[in-house]
Amino acid sequence: MGDLVSLAPADHAHLVAPSVAVALASWPHATDIAVVEIDPEYADTAAMVEAYSVPLDAGANCVVVSGRRGGEERVAACVVRADTRADVNNLVKRTLDVRKASFLATERAVEETGMEYGGITPVGLPDGWRVFVDAACLALDVAVIGSGVRRSKLLLPGHRLGDLPGAEVVEGLGR
Repeated sequence: MGDLVSLAPADHAHLVAPSVAVALASWPHATDIAVVEIDPEYADTAAMVEAYSVPLDAGANCVVVSGRRGGEERVAACVVRADTRADVNNLVKRTLDVRKASFLATERAVEETGMEYGGITPVGLPDGWRVFVDAACLALDVAVIGSGVRRSKLLLPGHRLGDLPGAEVVEGLGR
């Protein structure tokens, strides 16, 4: 993909967050995933696309949102194509069944996931977190997603995003 060199995550665990390495070790589709090393300065989607000649429509971004209902907090990671944004104010709010959904504070997202800001991925999230995957992501030949750290990305067939633990495929999540 572009100028990226694919490596096996099992042989390069130093390129993923510890929680991602643990998740991949027990996921039956882990052999479908590759990790690619990048310069951390190019971890943000727009910079990575330009620096490594990766098509924007191959990327998928993961954002973490939360909301409350009846005093109970509900958290979800939302995975959408990089050329879209998660519909937080409408579809995410309704799917979480909360009055208001908002992005989880950066410090809290980093602390609870054990991942770096700008590298948060739907692989290896805390137990109990829901994972909403935009149906459009499933059609990606290869999805470029975070690895839990800014110095690499994961490559996987888009349809495997729907196989992640806790994944719920949501039509129209990305706008």
